[in-house]
Amino acid sequence: MTPLPAVVLAAQALLAAFPTPDCAVPGWTVQGPARSYDRETLFDYMDGNSEGYFAYGFTLMQGVTCVNAASDQLVIDVSEMGDPDRAWGVFVTNRDQRSPIETIGSGGQVLPRRATFAKGRYYVEIAASPDKDHRDVLRAFVRALEPRVPGEGRVPEAVAWFPRDGLEPDSVRLVPESVLGLRLLKTGFVGKYAAGRAFVVPEASPQAAAATMEKLRARFAGSASVAGVGDDAFSAQDQYLGRLLLFRKGPRVAGVANASTETDATALAGALAGRLP
Repeated sequence: MTPLPAVVLAAQALLAAFPTPDCAVPGWTVQGPARSYDRETLFDYMDGNSEGYFAYGFTLMQGVTCVNAASDQLVIDVSEMGDPDRAWGVFVTNRDQRSPIETIGSGGQVLPRRATFAKGRYYVEIAASPDKDHRDVLRAFVRALEPRVPGEGRVPEAVAWFPRDGLEPDSVRLVPESVLGLRLLKTGFVGKYAAGRAFVVPEASPQAAAATMEKLRARFAGSASVAGVGDDAFSAQDQYLGRLLLFRKGPRVAGVANASTETDATALAGALAGRLP
């Protein structure tokens, strides 16, 4: 018997680990065939909205539709993202901003017609119809599905780096590319404060972070060095980002944008630098 190629074995292992959804609550049955989409086929299923998933490292989606005797319908989709931080990030980006985040996996919500949560590398979505309050059944499905999703249910370590004082609740999010609209800041975390926006961008090494800082100095003409914040810091004024204070601490570039005053920028940047490892 000829051994299976390594790529086939790897694909089989991936599918075996993937938390394929099913109609896990009594009284619900599968309607139609199961769904599966990759980066080549997700576009059509998402009606062209797949780019938001690709930005967070999407690799595969599997789904199923469930119905009950009353003709209610649940569309369940489970997506694998690039890593646990990105799975959490796509949940935070797509959540209902008017509703609080619940402790489901690394974060979740149960709304009248929609439930979502992230756990490990996976992002789970359940859409209910017709138009009525489905929260009881959505919560039952979340309770049934969440234990089957592999990985830890924890928020990214970076969330704890943002000082609590003045931070808008649930405002920290992962920006998968061009943090603050700057291509130099590839991927990082941003939190909103009354005093401005704080951000942290992890780099591969202190040397890489230092190189990014030099490029940022060149980007913002008229910047001025600031002492006492991180390993290296400067302030600047920008047409779109307002008052800026950018600094490096170890392998991370961080800072404050759109600050209300110079004092606010310095205080918030200093508090952020003090919490970075």
